[in-house]
Amino acid sequence: MRVIQITDLHIGQEGEDTYFVDVRENFRRIIAAVQERRPNYLVLSGDLCYSQGDLEIYAWVKEWVDQLKIPYEVIAGNHDDSKLLTEAFQRQADYQPDGLYFARNWGGRPVLFMDTSTYKVEAPQLEWLQQQLQQLQGDIILFIHHPPMLVGTPFMDNNHPLEDRDPLQDILCAYPGNIDIFCGHYHVERTVRWKNLLVHLTPSCFFQIDSNAEDFKVDHYRIAFREISIQPDLTISSVHYL
Repeated sequence: MRVIQITDLHIGQEGEDTYFVDVRENFRRIIAAVQERRPNYLVLSGDLCYSQGDLEIYAWVKEWVDQLKIPYEVIAGNHDDSKLLTEAFQRQADYQPDGLYFARNWGGRPVLFMDTSTYKVEAPQLEWLQQQLQQLQGDIILFIHHPPMLVGTPFMDNNHPLEDRDPLQDILCAYPGNIDIFCGHYHVERTVRWKNLLVHLTPSCFFQIDSNAEDFKVDHYRIAFREISIQPDLTISSVHYL
């Protein structure tokens, strides 16, 4: 089973200045790459909008994704509005009062999707996560916009990390199996191992941030997506830049 993850689209309104980047053209290029590879699933892991959640932008993204005729999932980032996202993508069955989070099963592999649109994971979602993990065994996969820990990139770690991380980390690390976590938010490519967690940070469809700089600095403008091969006892992940 092959899955493609794209993240941090940051689509603006038509004609809006998005840091001098044609984000809509970037997205069209990514969609063309997805179309060429024909994965089994596509995951949009948050920050679909440039600044804040917008129904018009969500509708534009959905129109392009629907044309692929590939099953897909979508979660919210901190530049999204979970309720508007749910409405636009017709995911009401997965919406909870505190966010859009849900569980799937891909070919026998449990896959969880979480909501960090408020920069934190609230108590009801933590309880849901704990209940899910208590019912599972073996290796699992988690998609979440923010990495659940600091990852050694100074600007993002110091200014825009997930808040109140300890309860989430405690629940994840108490799970007896391995968890592959696929996220975005940081606009960098990085892999971090901590205890039973292997965290894969996927680069943005917007621009990439200098992972060594203390202050904000763009590293480069090459956009990317992640391709994940999920096999019964093996997960292979690679990043492809355009």
